[in-house]
Amino acid sequence: MARVLVIEDEADLREVLQYNLTQAGHRAFAAATGEEGLKLALEVKPDIVLLDLMLPDVPGTAVAKALRREPLTQFVPIIMVTAKAEEIDRIVGFELGADDYVVKPFSVRELMLRIDAVLRRGKSSEQRVIEVAELHIDREAHRVTVGGEEIALTALEFKLLVTLTERRDRVQARGTLLSDVWAMDSEIASRTVDTHVKRLRDKLGTAGRFIETVRGVGYRFSETPSGSQGE
Repeated sequence: MARVLVIEDEADLREVLQYNLTQAGHRAFAAATGEEGLKLALEVKPDIVLLDLMLPDVPGTAVAKALRREPLTQFVPIIMVTAKAEEIDRIVGFELGADDYVVKPFSVRELMLRIDAVLRRGKSSEQRVIEVAELHIDREAHRVTVGGEEIALTALEFKLLVTLTERRDRVQARGTLLSDVWAMDSEIASRTVDTHVKRLRDKLGTAGRFIETVRGVGYRFSETPSGSQGE
C-alpha cells in the first residue's frame, strides 16, 4: 500500500482516481490546486504524486519544481497527468524530474499499472552508489562527481546517465532510451537522445569517455571504452 497524492483540478477525474487508487489498496489524498497540493505533500509525505500540469492557481511545472526543492519531497516520484501532448511538454516534464508522463484522456487501468511500475523502481534493491574510475554517482542524493568535483546535471540528464550505467556494456538503441528515459514514442525525434547524450558527455568531462556511440544503433556505457564517442 502506498500513499498517493493526486493534484488535479477536475473534480470528476479526481474522484475517479481516488476511487481506483483506494480499490487498488492505496491511500489516496487529493488536492484541487497547486498550493493545496504542496501543503498536503508536506503533511502526508506521499510515496508518489500524480500531478496535473494545468492547475487553476499555479502551473504544474512550478509545483514540480517546488517538490524537487523541498528536502521532504525531493525524491518522491512524480507522474505528470496532463492534456499537454506535445513533445516539448514531455521533455520539459522530464527535465523537471518527472518519473513518467501520461497524456489525457488515458486508461485508468494503464495509469494504475504505471503507478505500480514507478513504485517498484523506487523500492528495488538497486546499488545506491555507482563508482567507475573517477565517476561517482549517488542515486539517493541525485549527485554526480567526477574526480571529486560535483557536476550539475538536470533531472533528465541524471536519469539518462543512471539508465546507461545500470545497463553497462549493453547497447541501448535510441528508441529504447526514448521509451525508458523520456517515455516517448520511439518513432519520433531520435535526435533528442543524441543532443542529450552530447550535453551529458560534455558535462562529465573525462568521464564522458565511458559513454560510447554504437554507430547506427545507439549508445553503450562501458568501463573499458573503445574510444567511439562521435555523433
